[in-house]
Amino acid sequence: MYSVLKIAARNLLRYRRRTLLTSLLIVIGMVAVLLFIAVSGSFKTVMIGQFTDSILGHLEVHRKGYVAAIDALPLNLNMQPNAAAKVEEALKQNSDVENWSPRIKFGAMFSTFVETTSIRVNGIDPQREAATMPLLAGRIVEGPKEGPLLGKGQILVPALLARGMKIKVGDTVVLVVTNREGSVNGKTFVVRGILEGLSGPGGRDGYVDIDDARNLLRLDAAEVSEYAIRLKNPARLDAVTDRLKQELGNVTNKEGKPVLEVHTWADLSPFANIARMIDLLTLFIKIMLVAIVLVSVMNVMIMAVYERIREIGTISAIGTAPGKILALFVSEGLMLGVAGTLVGTVISLAVIYALNLSKISFMFGQQQLVVLAPVIGGGQVAAIAATVIGVAVLASFQPAWKASRMDPITALRHV
Repeated sequence: MYSVLKIAARNLLRYRRRTLLTSLLIVIGMVAVLLFIAVSGSFKTVMIGQFTDSILGHLEVHRKGYVAAIDALPLNLNMQPNAAAKVEEALKQNSDVENWSPRIKFGAMFSTFVETTSIRVNGIDPQREAATMPLLAGRIVEGPKEGPLLGKGQILVPALLARGMKIKVGDTVVLVVTNREGSVNGKTFVVRGILEGLSGPGGRDGYVDIDDARNLLRLDAAEVSEYAIRLKNPARLDAVTDRLKQELGNVTNKEGKPVLEVHTWADLSPFANIARMIDLLTLFIKIMLVAIVLVSVMNVMIMAVYERIREIGTISAIGTAPGKILALFVSEGLMLGVAGTLVGTVISLAVIYALNLSKISFMFGQQQLVVLAPVIGGGQVAAIAATVIGVAVLASFQPAWKASRMDPITALRHV
C-alpha cells in the first residue's frame, strides 16, 4: 500500500498547478464551512441566551390554554395554588432544574398623571427572577443594577414607554387594572429602573413585586400565571421537557383532563424561526462544500485518466492487476482530499482564534453590547473533514474504475 501511495504522490506532483488549484478549492470550501458554522453557531447561541436568560427561561409551565390566549393575558387561566404547589414539587425533585421563578402577568393602564398608555406587567419574586434570568439586570439602562431587582412599591419600566413619556428613575407612576371580577383598582409605584427591551416578547414588559401584583389584582389566593425555569445544562432541554410533561400530565381537573402545559423557549419565541433558518443555511453551505469537492476532484481525476491512457496501457500490459490500478487513482483522490482538509482545518482554526482575540461585537437593542465568541467543536470538525475526504474518494472512484478496466492494446494505440 505504501508503494501505491508513493506513486500516487509522484503523479500528483507531476501536475503541480492542477493539484494546487484543486487543493485550493477544497481549502476554500473547508474554511468557508468551518467559519460559517463557528460564527453562525456563536450568533445563535448568544441570541438564544438573550431570550432564555433575560425573558423566557429555558422552559415555562402554564395552565392549559394560557399560551393560546397569551396576547390577552387572561387572568381566568392562572394556575390555582394547588396546581402551583404540584409544579414546584416537580421542579424541586428534578435535578436538572437550577432555578425557577413564579410570575403573575397582566395588562394594565400606565399613567404618569399626564399621559396614559397600556403596559404588560410581570409580577415577580425579585430574588427568584434574578437567579432564573441572570441577564435581566444587565438590561437596566438607568437605575441601580446591584442589589435586588426591585422592592415593594417599585417598578421597572420598559425603555419604550420611558422614552415616549419622558419617565426618569425616581418618578411616581400609576398602574390601573381591571381584575377577573371586573373590579378596577389602582396603585402608585416609584420607578426603580428603565429596562431595555428585546425584539419579540418583552418590548413593553414592566416588572413589579409579585405581592404588589396580587394586591393590585385583589387576588386572595397565591395564583401564578407561569413558571419560568432555568436548567443547569440547556443541552438537556428535550429530556427535561419530556419528563416534566409526563409528571405534570398527572395533574388533572374534575373531568380527568390535564390542566398544565410545558413549553420550551422555542415554542414561545419568534427567534426560534431564525435559529431554524441558520441551521438550514448551515446545511446548504455543507451541500455546497460537497459539490465543490465532488466536481473539482472528479474533474482532475478524469483529466488524469485521459492524459495517461498510454501509461495505463503500459502498466496493465506488464501485468499490473486492475485492482492496483484502481487503488492508484483512488489514492490520488484520497491524498487531494486529505491535503485540502488538513490545510483548510488549520487555516480555519487560526482564523477562529483570531476572531476571538479581536472580540467581534454588536449592539443588541439600544444599549446592550453583545460579544460573539466563535467556536467549533472537535466533533463538527471531524465530521466535515470525514465528509470532504469521503467525497474526494468517491469522486475519484469512477475515473479510477474506468482506468482499471481499460484494454491494454487499445490503450497503447491511443494517441
